[in-house]
Parts: sequence; structure tokens; C-alpha cells
Amino acid sequence: MEPEEFDSDALRQFVLAFKKGKLKPIVKSQPVPKNNKGPVKVVVGKTFDNIVMDPKNDVLIEFYAPWCGHCKKLEPVYTELGKKYKNEKNLVIAKMDATANDVTNDHYKVEGFPTIYFAPRDKKNNPIKFEGGDRNLDHLSKFVEEHATKLSRTKEEL
Repeated sequence: MEPEEFDSDALRQFVLAFKKGKLKPIVKSQPVPKNNKGPVKVVVGKTFDNIVMDPKNDVLIEFYAPWCGHCKKLEPVYTELGKKYKNEKNLVIAKMDATANDVTNDHYKVEGFPTIYFAPRDKKNNPIKFEGGDRNLDHLSKFVEEHATKLSRTKEEL
């Protein structure tokens, strides 16, 4: 509830609207980026469903905090990963400042930074958490290629 003036009438109207199911949740969100054409898409609270939950695309999403040292170290690697897959039509490499935006889906738990999930296009409510591997280009690429549902390029031979 975000009334400009809080009094008993405002509270009464809020409760009545709630009971009728006419309230929309308030989602903490940074402004929607005007230009989101880089190799790593920026996700905010208001665009989480449109980008991460889009059933047409696999999405690798990093939840980060701007003050986090591990996140700062990951940034150039993650940008390289985005560049590597930028021509994939059905794969989105994305990031979200989890300190300034609400994650609007309970299946994406963020308990530390960075937290990385792969959201397959056909299993959005069953994301795969990146755990146990080094956060380098090689391990992240293997993780993406292992879980991607539709990559257009052929996998490189080892």
C-alpha cells in the first residue's frame, strides 16, 4: 500500500480493493532500460516476466549486487559470455541487480551474490542453478551448452 495520505478512508479503500482482487502488486524495479541491445540484457523488476519467463527463449540470468566483489570480478567474464552467444536467437544472457529489483518468481531464490540460474524455455518454473563450477568463460559456456534446448551453432570439438 502506497497512499499519499494515510487515514482510515484510504485503508478502508485498500482493504475493499484487496478483497475484490483489484490490486496489482507493487514491484520494486529500476527504470526499464531504453537501450537493451548489448550482449547481456538488463532485467529489472518490471521486465522479469517478459525476459526471463519468455517461453520462446532459454535464459541465463545472473542476480548480482553492485557492491559485491565476486560480482565485479565476474562482470567481464559474463560480458564475454554474452558476446559468445549474441547470435543465438533462442538464448538470452541476462543480469539483474537483485538489490534494486524484486524477483517476481519464487522459483528463483537469491540468497547470495552472484546467483546464476539457467531457465530452459520449456521449464521456466524449474530453473537450474549454477553451482560448484568456476565462474569462468569455459565453465559457464559448458553449463549453457549442457542445458540449452536449442543452440544453432555446432558444439566445438574438444
